[in-house]
Amino acid sequence: MAELTIQISDELAQRLEPLQNRLPELLWRLLDVASLPQVQPTVLAETTDISSVYQEVLDFLIKRPTPEEIITFKVSPQAQIRLQALLEKNRSTILSSMELAELDVYEQLEHMMILLKARAYSALNK
Repeated sequence: MAELTIQISDELAQRLEPLQNRLPELLWRLLDVASLPQVQPTVLAETTDISSVYQEVLDFLIKRPTPEEIITFKVSPQAQIRLQALLEKNRSTILSSMELAELDVYEQLEHMMILLKARAYSALNK
């Protein structure tokens, strides 16, 4: 296994510390998302949606939210509308591979936020 060393600010290092065990997985996902438009340029709108919801969650986490902020966090109305559209389409027809991948991203982010919210509740109840 290779080791990668990068120089980042101390502030960024502190903000990434809670995610350090997941950084390799997150980097793989980011690379997958970043490479999608080059493979299929016609699905740029869909891949933008994927990266924007990731960016939304990362922007939230990078601000070092309080437990209260974590508990009340919701993705933007645009992301919620897109998720509802994907779920509705999934009920009525077969999703494309890009749509399935996008839905998977939403599910994984939701799972991560559930875990974060559980830890935030725990921190508040100590």
